[in-house]
Order: sequence, then C-alpha cells, then structure tokens
Amino acid sequence: MGYDLHITRKENWSDDDDSAEISLQEWQSYVQSDGEMEMESTAAGMTRNDEVVEFESEGLAFWRNYSRHGIDGNKAWFLFHNGEIVVKNPDVEIRNKMIAIATSLKAKVQGDEGEIYREIEVVQTKKWWKIW
Repeated sequence: MGYDLHITRKENWSDDDDSAEISLQEWQSYVQSDGEMEMESTAAGMTRNDEVVEFESEGLAFWRNYSRHGIDGNKAWFLFHNGEIVVKNPDVEIRNKMIAIATSLKAKVQGDEGEIYREIEVVQTKKWWKIW
C-alpha cells in the first residue's frame, strides 16, 4: 500500500464533483510550462525478484529537479488520475513541489484522510548533529 497526496480542486479529493476537476490538458500545459517537470508516459521499476514492472498513462510526469532523482533509479512521479494529480508517499521536498503546483493550478494538496497541506516545509539539508 502507501499513502497518497492529491492535488485537487474538490472539497474532498474523493468527491464525485466533476465540475471541480483539473483537466488533463491543464496538467499537460502546466508540466510544459514548468522547466523542472517532464511528461513521460511510461514508468518502469524493478521488483525484489529483478522483474521489470511498467505502468503507462498519458498523464504521468516526473520532477527532474528532485534531489534524489536518479539515485537507485528514483524519480518523483506525478500521476494525473480522475481530475487530480496524485503522488504516492511523497517526502517533504516532493510535498513542497506539490504545494507550488497546486498554487499554480488554483488547487490544494490533500492527504488520503482529508488533511490539507498548505505551508512549505523546511527541507533539512544537514544532519541535525552537524547544525551546531
């Protein structure tokens, strides 16, 4: 499983309110306008048994400037799905990018349990014991 965060315009991300959806065209236009983002219709990864698993979607994009991009095959994937953009298990850095994207799309970032993420969080770049 995992925990998803949603960039949504709906009151609650799980609502059936079609009038509040972000369109695929809006999402693609945003990605094209953001020099840090790139559309990529196929995501691939390896299982623990070294099997390749692929996922395809025309609304799939990744964040090129993510600090962990490319480390152990890591990418920060953003999936357009049902009128929203979804990220699974985002860290602080990705949550901050999601908030910036949501602001641009006049939307919000909401967790699976309905909590709203509004504030940009500080990303700690040094180990806590090296701060002093």
